Amino acid sequence: MNNLKDIATQIRRDIVRMVHAVQSGHPGGSLGCTEYFTALYFEVMKHNPKFNMDGVGEDVFFLSNGHISPVFYSSLARSGYFPVDELSTFRKINSRLQGHPTTHEHLPGVRMASGSLGQGMSVAAGAALAKKLNNDSSIVYSLHGDGELDEGQNWEAIMFAAHKKVDNLIATIDCNGQQIDGSTSSVMNLGNLRAKFEAFDWQVLEMDGNDMDAVVAGLNNAKTFVGKGKPIVILMKTEMGKGIDFMEGTHEWHGIAPNDEQLQKALAQLPETLGDY
Repeated sequence: MNNLKDIATQIRRDIVRMVHAVQSGHPGGSLGCTEYFTALYFEVMKHNPKFNMDGVGEDVFFLSNGHISPVFYSSLARSGYFPVDELSTFRKINSRLQGHPTTHEHLPGVRMASGSLGQGMSVAAGAALAKKLNNDSSIVYSLHGDGELDEGQNWEAIMFAAHKKVDNLIATIDCNGQQIDGSTSSVMNLGNLRAKFEAFDWQVLEMDGNDMDAVVAGLNNAKTFVGKGKPIVILMKTEMGKGIDFMEGTHEWHGIAPNDEQLQKALAQLPETLGDY
């Protein structure tokens, strides 16, 4: 796991440097989901950086909460989808690395535009059903924010996936308890998510999203439920801003870039492991 932890540390460096460089972006959720992306792209998912959009015969991933694009882009670059030095173009004019992932930029690894929240569950369920209809045994993974579940479209898709027995879908909910305007409990209390998903007839699992060993084990455990008749959801507990002490545990870093001094404080907590772009 040491190598995975080193990768995660470098991805966190990439995140804060990317957002700082253009003074725009979403570092909080990106930092909180770093272990998930590292485990998925470097250990668990069977994928091919020689990207083809249809994803036939390989596992595919859909990012629904597209504002955490910094961690997505860094993970794609570090796992070979495009040159790492392209991260320096994040959110710049004519860059393929827009603030929210888009498909018309033809960035390898991006299969859906996810600027609007709440749509990823529908896309992932549809893609997973297509794989089943085509006798493709590979898995569809997706990531969603907990605050994003305020969008009603999610629950239509959750009902659809259970009805169609889309049991090759592993959806993960980033349960950091924060969204742009405050805590999820104060903005729109989600209540008991386990009970809700179980009521919709999903297989519900839980894991600590900021413990690399737990994330790898949790994702591998989820794979053992594929093909057993139910879509699978992992309720992943994370801390927004994880890895940088002054960013942790608050919604204030949802969409704010660090200034020069804050960047240096952040980088001091994240030793360079794979080389900066």
